[in-house]
Amino acid sequence: MLRVSPILVRTLALAASAAILPGCGQRGPLYLPATPAQTLASGSDADAAKAPTSAAPGR
Repeated sequence: MLRVSPILVRTLALAASAAILPGCGQRGPLYLPATPAQTLASGSDADAAKAPTSAAPGR
């Protein structure tokens, strides 16, 4: 069986992860959006979101 040096394996793993990691996120500086993202609801979920809810008395 082929014997590979542990140093070579670690070097290749480090190089591969360094090449893959930049593709995992957004380019540019990180920021918080001014307004939260809106989610789209469909069907009865949208009607339920529009319906007012009443709180229990005393709360």
